[in-house]
Amino acid sequence: QAIREQQNELVRAYSGTLEAMILALDLREHETGYHSYRVTEYAVNLGKHAKLTDEELSVIAKGALLHDIGKIGIPDHILLKSDKLTDEEWELMKKHAEFGYKLLKNIDFLDESATIVHTHHERYDGQGYPAGMSKDDIPLGARIFSVVDALDAMTSRRSYRQALPFEDAVQRITEASGSQFDPRVVDIFVGIPIDEWKNIKYRIADSGSEYLKQLMLEF
Repeated sequence: QAIREQQNELVRAYSGTLEAMILALDLREHETGYHSYRVTEYAVNLGKHAKLTDEELSVIAKGALLHDIGKIGIPDHILLKSDKLTDEEWELMKKHAEFGYKLLKNIDFLDESATIVHTHHERYDGQGYPAGMSKDDIPLGARIFSVVDALDAMTSRRSYRQALPFEDAVQRITEASGSQFDPRVVDIFVGIPIDEWKNIKYRIADSGSEYLKQLMLEF
C-alpha cells in the first residue's frame, strides 16, 4: 500500500510538471493545449497499430505532448504574427525544435522523448529541419509523430482556413508518402479506420485537461 501511494504521488508530480510546461506555452499561443493532447493520443494510437512496446509508446507520448515546447523561446512578434513570416523570421521559428531539445534533454524522464522534439520537423526525403535527416536516420517516434501532426493540422480550423474533412487529410498524407512521410508508417496509418481518429478528437474535446492525468496513469 505504501509503495502504491508513493507511485501515485510520483504520477501526480510527473503529470503536474508536464501540465505546467504545456500551460506555459498555451498562455502565449492560445491554441496549443488541445492540439498537444490530440497529437499525443493520435501518436499513441498509431504507435499501437505499429505494434510498439509500452516503453516506446511512453517515449512517443511524452515527445508528442511536448513537441512544441521550444516555442517558448520564440519572440512574440514572430510566434503570434498573423501574416506570412519573412525568411529571417522563419529561420528563427525553425529553431524551436532545437530550443525544445535543449530544454528537455537533461531531464531524466524526458531525455529520450527530447529526441522526438528535436526531429519532429524532419522529412523522409531529407528536406526538413533542423538537421536535414532522412529515411531511417529519423527516429521512428518522430516519423510516426509527423504523420499525426499533419493530420491534426489539416483537420483543425485556423484563422486563415476551415478544417479539412478527415478523409481529405488522409488522402493528402497518402500523396506525401515517400517525400514528407515514411511510406511504411503511412501504410499503417491508412489501414486505421477514419472513425478512430474522429473519436479521439471528440474524446479529447470532452475531457480537456483531465486527459493528461489519464495519460500519465497509463504511461
